[in-house]
Amino acid sequence: MSTPLLHVQDLKVHFPVRGGLLKRTIGAVRAVDGVSLSIAAGETLGLVGESGCGKSTLGKAIVRLSSPQAGRIVFDGHDITHASQAKIRPLRRDLQMIFQDPSESLNSRQSVRSILEEPFIVHGLGTPRERQQWVNELLERVGLPSASADKYPFEFSGGQRQRIGIARAIALKPKLIICDEPVSALDVSVQSQVLNLMLELQQEMGLSYLFIAHDLAVVKHISDRIAVMYLGKIVELASSEELYRNPRHAYTKALLSAIPVARPGHQKQRILLEGDVPSPINPPAGSAFGHRINHPRYAETMGMDLSLKEIAPDHWVAADPCCLSEEDYALCQSLP
Repeated sequence: MSTPLLHVQDLKVHFPVRGGLLKRTIGAVRAVDGVSLSIAAGETLGLVGESGCGKSTLGKAIVRLSSPQAGRIVFDGHDITHASQAKIRPLRRDLQMIFQDPSESLNSRQSVRSILEEPFIVHGLGTPRERQQWVNELLERVGLPSASADKYPFEFSGGQRQRIGIARAIALKPKLIICDEPVSALDVSVQSQVLNLMLELQQEMGLSYLFIAHDLAVVKHISDRIAVMYLGKIVELASSEELYRNPRHAYTKALLSAIPVARPGHQKQRILLEGDVPSPINPPAGSAFGHRINHPRYAETMGMDLSLKEIAPDHWVAADPCCLSEEDYALCQSLP
């Protein structure tokens, strides 16, 4: 197997909780709590889960906008886990990010030309005339007229602003783009246009994506593999087709049951989850999902190794008796 473009191993990102008169650290929010994944060149890995499960924090940690407390991030053969900004700066040409809300991620005081020209200036690329030409080409590539370069972000619609965000992300011809819910703030009709644009760019430029979303229908459309995240951990990982055809984890099954069916009169059985998501400040000692649904086998999972097992070829699932069928859990127990 070839070396992956991105390899994340047992990554942990915790944020301190301070309280009292002296603002001492009294706890930590375990936003990402031991995540491992890899992305190959030209691949799209979808990352799904409920709001607050740690998806965006993981994406920001990979591009080093958040600092991890433990684990490793290896990008294109370079360990960037604790690399200084000076050492990581040359790699930023190959590692970019598209943010969820383009109205927040684009500086409203800068013209579109200034926004798109900035990456070239920071990395010392091109003459002013060349940069002007590159900006015009970027806008046309994402479906906007080059004449719009002198406008400001607030003069565009949400979908157009996200196209500008995509243009900024591809400006330096990166290898990997972290997409943090790039279409969730857009109208449904615009979402498909932006997704198709991203697929076209991937084919043309050989891009890899980490596509973060909470909409499983959107993720299925664009992803080669999908990782399901719950309370800071990956609980299932498989190819897109395999995950939708044969989900193993109870949480994955519940998420899939929430996807609307575009067939009038068709009744789909919805799996309604009981209880509330546990707090990432004080997570359960055992199965987080088992604790949520008050599963009778929760007590035996306390202190148990619930790490991922390859239950089928390239299909990984947490070995959790609260979340698997008896047959699947027995199979996980027999695996090394």
